[in-house]
Amino acid sequence: MTVTPDSADWMRPLGATGLTVSAVIVGGAPLGSMPQNFGYEVAEQDAVRLVRDVLASPLRTIDTSNGYSGGESERRIGLGIAKYAAEQGGVPQDLLVITKVDARDGDYSGDRVRASVAESSERLGISPLPLVHLHDPEFHDFDAMTAPGGAVDTLARLREEGVIGHIGLAGGDVHELARYLELGVFEVLLVHNRWTLVDHSAEALIRDARQRGIAVVNAAIYGGGILANPRGGSTTYGYRAAAPETLAAIAAMDDLAHRHGTDLATVALQASLRDPLVDTTVVGFSKPERIEAIVRSTRVELPDEFWDELDALRPPPHVWLDALA
Repeated sequence: MTVTPDSADWMRPLGATGLTVSAVIVGGAPLGSMPQNFGYEVAEQDAVRLVRDVLASPLRTIDTSNGYSGGESERRIGLGIAKYAAEQGGVPQDLLVITKVDARDGDYSGDRVRASVAESSERLGISPLPLVHLHDPEFHDFDAMTAPGGAVDTLARLREEGVIGHIGLAGGDVHELARYLELGVFEVLLVHNRWTLVDHSAEALIRDARQRGIAVVNAAIYGGGILANPRGGSTTYGYRAAAPETLAAIAAMDDLAHRHGTDLATVALQASLRDPLVDTTVVGFSKPERIEAIVRSTRVELPDEFWDELDALRPPPHVWLDALA
């Protein structure tokens, strides 16, 4: 059985942080307008309107990042929250906005982390920031990132100083992220594209996080779009050319979904929502109709045998994004 907005556990604790999240988190990357990633522009007024619609919906949590469109995502989210508050006399008590620190021009120093947090707080209009992730550290030197006074140390100090409430780790390459988890400083793990219908690269990482008491956030469950629109002609998964085995698996899963009267986007969402290893799922979108579509998807009933057949269609590990050599 999947989780719906009517379920008692739609709102749930985020690990041991003391924070509460909705089962589905709104991914804020498209709101800043990233046509190079999503293929279309998003006007400021449309993004602000969507944020206001979100605040009136069952989706109570928003995820963004300092680096999304050079901070434009955060700025628009902050503007939408402010306008909603002005119109309604405040914001929902259970609203939670999560962001991430980002490097700038290759600089991921401790000073850059402090600046990133300050920028995000100002754009969002939130202080202290409740949860801040270290974003995409795998693209930077591990020793420099973890040195005294470096990015990780500074993020931990900001938590001690009360500038931020909690710290998380968000990225892709599971082998690099595993090194960061071993530091024992992170409270939340966000993985993307590596825990989906066709890729379980993150299994060992997620299980390690759970054993450490670290909350797990699952993002990019559509693999960059192909699992949301498998008949749209895309041949990429996770921003890379998909292997033939992956494309064949997606086609077979799509056929299975349609035989059961649903679509693969619904299946991808439900697979994450029903997974006991996942605390919450990020879904990025920029169109207001997607709110109701997501809610409808949570209500679709699929039998146990459907999930057994679906699991059997997953492509082999050697074609997953982070397959071991």
